Amino acid sequence: MIKKENWFENWFDTPWYHQLYCNHDFDEANRFIENLIAYLNPPNQSKILDLACGKGRHAMHINRLGYSVWGVDLSERSISSASKSENEHLKFSVHDMRMVFKPSHFDYIFNLFTSFGYFNAPEDNHRVMQSVCDGLKSEGIFVLDFLNASKVKNTLVSKERITKEDIEFSIHRQIRDNVILKEIDFDADGKHHHFEERVTAFELKDLEALFKPVRLSIIDTFGNYSLDKFNEEDSDRLILVAQKKTDQ
Repeated sequence: MIKKENWFENWFDTPWYHQLYCNHDFDEANRFIENLIAYLNPPNQSKILDLACGKGRHAMHINRLGYSVWGVDLSERSISSASKSENEHLKFSVHDMRMVFKPSHFDYIFNLFTSFGYFNAPEDNHRVMQSVCDGLKSEGIFVLDFLNASKVKNTLVSKERITKEDIEFSIHRQIRDNVILKEIDFDADGKHHHFEERVTAFELKDLEALFKPVRLSIIDTFGNYSLDKFNEEDSDRLILVAQKKTDQ
């Protein structure tokens, strides 16, 4: 495999990434989407973008609820898998979230399951937020589902071994320079493999600072997939709902 510049381009596009995380709770994901849609109550004709959609599990469920959805992701392998479920109102494309996908096109943009904070350069985080704002219609809604960095820091499990099918994954976690670093080692195909996951430990104030310059105003904050209010000490998630401010 040819190594690419960014860790997420390498790791997310491998079969082992999907093997390690094959037990994602689809029922929980579906309940979250149902709770989110019930809270937002989008009109039936709404256009929704699932930004960094992976294999499309969230996009597919939103579509099953009767909405038109476009899912985009940088991983060609993930989009190839998701595209098998396309229909008239469900589409998937390979796309870099740092660039606007369709200007002023979407009523709602969702970025779910900690699909942000991967970039080394701070300007790339700003580019993502600008692309979100540029992709939304006036007064459109952005939902960011992120980890609760405060809880992660306090409950970090430094070492773990996970066996999936015939592969044993050795996982080491640490926090370095406000980045949550997960190192993943395993043997497969007669070779030893090493991959990393890096997520900046953004807290609420950090995300507020990223939203403000691109006219995204936070209107609600939740702490789990049941949409209970956010508590920095014990909430599992940091889910932000923001609205694009109209031009002055």
